[in-house]
Amino acid sequence: MSPSERRLATSVLVIGSGGAGLRAAIQLAERGTDVLLVGKRPVADAHTTLAAGGINAALGTMDPADTWQQHAADTLKESYFLADPHTVRIVAENAARGIADLERWGMPLAREADGRISQRFFGAHTYRRTAFAGDYTGLEIQRTLVNRVRQLGVPIIDTLYVTRLLTRDGVVFGAYGFDIDDGARYLVHADAVILAAGGHTRIWRRTSSRRDENTGDAFRLALTAGARIRDPELVQFHPSGLIEPESAAGTLVSEAARGEGGILRNALGERFMERYDPARMELSTRDRIALAAYTEIKEGRGTPHGGVWLDVSHLPRETIMQRLPRVYQTLIELQMLDITTTPIEIAPTAHYSMGGVWVRPEDHGTGVAGLYAIGEAASGLHGANRLGGNSLTELLVYGRIVGDAAADYSADIEAQPRSAAAVALARDEVSELLAADGPENVRALQRAIRDTMTEHAGVVRDDNGLRAGLVQLDDIESATKSIGVHPDLAGFQDLAHAFDLRSSLLSARATIEAAIERRETRGCHNRSDFPEPDESLRVNMVWSGPGEIDQEPIAETPVEIAALIREVSTTGKLVE
Repeated sequence: MSPSERRLATSVLVIGSGGAGLRAAIQLAERGTDVLLVGKRPVADAHTTLAAGGINAALGTMDPADTWQQHAADTLKESYFLADPHTVRIVAENAARGIADLERWGMPLAREADGRISQRFFGAHTYRRTAFAGDYTGLEIQRTLVNRVRQLGVPIIDTLYVTRLLTRDGVVFGAYGFDIDDGARYLVHADAVILAAGGHTRIWRRTSSRRDENTGDAFRLALTAGARIRDPELVQFHPSGLIEPESAAGTLVSEAARGEGGILRNALGERFMERYDPARMELSTRDRIALAAYTEIKEGRGTPHGGVWLDVSHLPRETIMQRLPRVYQTLIELQMLDITTTPIEIAPTAHYSMGGVWVRPEDHGTGVAGLYAIGEAASGLHGANRLGGNSLTELLVYGRIVGDAAADYSADIEAQPRSAAAVALARDEVSELLAADGPENVRALQRAIRDTMTEHAGVVRDDNGLRAGLVQLDDIESATKSIGVHPDLAGFQDLAHAFDLRSSLLSARATIEAAIERRETRGCHNRSDFPEPDESLRVNMVWSGPGEIDQEPIAETPVEIAALIREVSTTGKLVE
């Protein structure tokens, strides 16, 4: 054992300090279960803070006719019927309880003059069911959950990079990792582990995820522990990500900009959505607008930096400052651009991992005893298109459910299995990377992955491009054998980047292999060589490792929910 190795023990270890991990930790602490929360970035700055639009629940405060059944029907329809109906029911039925929890903990939700929680239309919702806090909803949720976690005295280590989950005979018993600041090793024994480490959208060149987050950590941790990945190819591309500066490429311009009347134009000044969706124009779906912008750019009608223009400058300045404060502030900070006078240059950006770790709908167990996955790390709710506002709902609902499941599991086990061999493997993995002194630069290889995924597995895909992408990934993987890792006085970020590289490579391969197998166009997944949906492929692609994909059938939609599935009126509403 290394003299700097720190040994900890807890009943439940939560990996990931975003909204999902925090909600699970709260549930465990309120039940009196010992819990440790760890993450690789400051807890107040998790990815959840970037969620702007709102959180869904059929509260009926604005439209009394709304029901959780209708919420479920809207979710299934928008998923292009690839979502798991049981998962959808659980989220929709428990959403109001999630909002009530936030209220109980002091969340400052927007309200009507009479005190009712205000709810607005969001994409493809039959009724107004999206609660919000300006365009800072995710930030306020994160603050609320962090405050509650601290009230409960939950220990947090937000400089701990988890490199491997520890298992014996298909049962999890903890995790191994290191401190990003000082390099100290951590061996954490736990009865149960909750994986809330996010998605994999950072493997594209433009992404709404920031540097060093959503690099596919959850995919690699789960797979090496014996779990599987479901539908990694189903990635939502948001139509409006910034192009400049390069360090912030992909930063989102909220869809509220289109919802308030923003206009999309190409380099010729044409309002190009007239060609793609003349009825809905800029209020069309995310996947359709992303595809339209991609087509304009590919066909040579893009802006100087390879994008399109989003213009809100025709709106009253007061409207922009009141309705789009975050957009205004973001552009001032990143580009010194005043959106009240100047259009914004945007392009499609990888935004949300709709696939993720395979989980059971009832408790988000992974099939590895004691291991659970939640939030963007998990799969089952979104299918081929995410209903806007559902991701925040999901983390509240399943954070509570999985917290309870992990608490029960910990209480019921008679003994914790351990394996010295598993711990030795985890130690050796870190030591080998620390000793790596080759010529290949980790950051350069990460960029190579992002270039490959953007070129061959972006908004539009085809068989030749996807297979060319696999060849490029093989070359990158070969190069990783010669990387150099050089921690310095500033910390061990270089070692973290090396592990990020491994996670990104695995996630990229899973994505491309599943995209090859899904020989159809459905929702976010556009195959130019298979432009129509194929009913025989209304299945989930379950990836168990390189070259190992199974097609898993989807459960039937309950009759009472199926009866509510309909075309949703889009008059005057933003659609996702």
